[in-house]
Amino acid sequence: MGERQQKSALEKSNFFRFFIYLFFAASFSGCVQETSQPLTQLERIKQSGELRVVTRYGPSTYYESINGAVGLEHDLAELFAKRLNVKVKFIVSDSAKQAIQAIDEGGADIAAAGLIIDEARKKKLRFAPPYRVLAEQVLYSDSRPRPNGLTDLAGGVLEVSAGTSHVTTLKALKRDYRDLNWRINFDQDVHELLFLVSEGLVDYTVANSDQALIMRRYYPRLQVAFDIGKTRELAWALPMSEDASLYDETVRFFREIKENKTLDQLIDRYYGHAEAFDIALDSSLRHDYRTRLPKFKRLFVQAGRRYDIDWRLLAAIAYQESKWSSTAVSPEGVRGMMMLTGVTAKELKVTDRFNPAQSIWGGASYLRQTLGNIPPQIEDPDRTWYALAAYNLGYGHIEDARNLVVKRGGDPDKWIEIKKVLPLLGKPNWYRRTKYGRARGALAVHYVNSIRRYYDLLVWLTEENETGRMAMGPGKPRAAGV
Repeated sequence: MGERQQKSALEKSNFFRFFIYLFFAASFSGCVQETSQPLTQLERIKQSGELRVVTRYGPSTYYESINGAVGLEHDLAELFAKRLNVKVKFIVSDSAKQAIQAIDEGGADIAAAGLIIDEARKKKLRFAPPYRVLAEQVLYSDSRPRPNGLTDLAGGVLEVSAGTSHVTTLKALKRDYRDLNWRINFDQDVHELLFLVSEGLVDYTVANSDQALIMRRYYPRLQVAFDIGKTRELAWALPMSEDASLYDETVRFFREIKENKTLDQLIDRYYGHAEAFDIALDSSLRHDYRTRLPKFKRLFVQAGRRYDIDWRLLAAIAYQESKWSSTAVSPEGVRGMMMLTGVTAKELKVTDRFNPAQSIWGGASYLRQTLGNIPPQIEDPDRTWYALAAYNLGYGHIEDARNLVVKRGGDPDKWIEIKKVLPLLGKPNWYRRTKYGRARGALAVHYVNSIRRYYDLLVWLTEENETGRMAMGPGKPRAAGV
């Protein structure tokens, strides 16, 4: 090879090497640039497989039941995590202040703690779309005259819990009501103040309408005086950040569960029966809990264990049916503690319906059979409400109701849909289209709501006794939505 040819070959070789160098340099640079980009908050959560949610222990947020953790905020967080295909790590705080602090310090991704949106909080938190609208209410004990307005509070002591949005509301109201005064209680939360008011140890306090609705079932002396301020909104709180990835996902989530009625179903699960509050009936149950139930409690517990049903649910059914009277008889001929018909008693081999043991065990067996008839895709607690309605009406009428829901374009597997159509089974233009005909569906809805209310109260009373908190008032569930 000549000198000129060697020089040309060398130049080509050098050019090729330089080209390869540029290629790998550019590729490496691209890789470095790509890997150096920080993950968004949403990507980090998905990559870690964990969503950190700070919440508070309370009847409308998060609490432990015999079936594990439940509560409106709990269920919403679990649904959102399922959407992201991750697990939830719940961090339970003692107060709204602690929940907000966990967000500020980066210890949680979302605060699902029954937080009310207010202007002060909006300066340091980013709120997801609101999911519930509440009123703030003044509460008092029925041992005092009812106050009709803010000016009537001057004769007593108004206490509110520190760190709640109620303090902000009262400060705004004081501009127009100069004589409005209150004490800030740094030791008791809202729930504990409600107990003190019910016992007459504090004259007045402020709570949200959800709190009042739930807690009046447990503290029957509590009364709602009047609403104050404007309606308030509950929402999740997120860190204030330029990274909107997680926030945008919560916007999509709440839009979807509102459109597909999932949010309505969850709210009905926790509040649908609470509006059936009847102070006289609840007071009667409290009295009979002390005087009648002890004689039969062992039988309910034994039957509950045998058929894997919470004994307090069986007791709630029996109270709705007979007020725990083993000799009860209805005009329709059903009789005994669990009000079994003659046909049902024969099928269950109950020979003496007035025998409390036979009646309770027969009723428990019948409820277990009824639960077995409910389609498997229907989940608890809706599954239990279906079974209670079937216990009252017969399963055939429940199937008729499910078919009506389908015809009306609803979801037949949701109790919130079924309870809307059950009353139609008493109307000729509807029950004539069904297989099993006329039924007292409206009474069945009332039946289920009553049992749910009795069951909640029995759970409350038994847990009070078991933990020895009767004298001082229970420490749980703590109120939410402040």
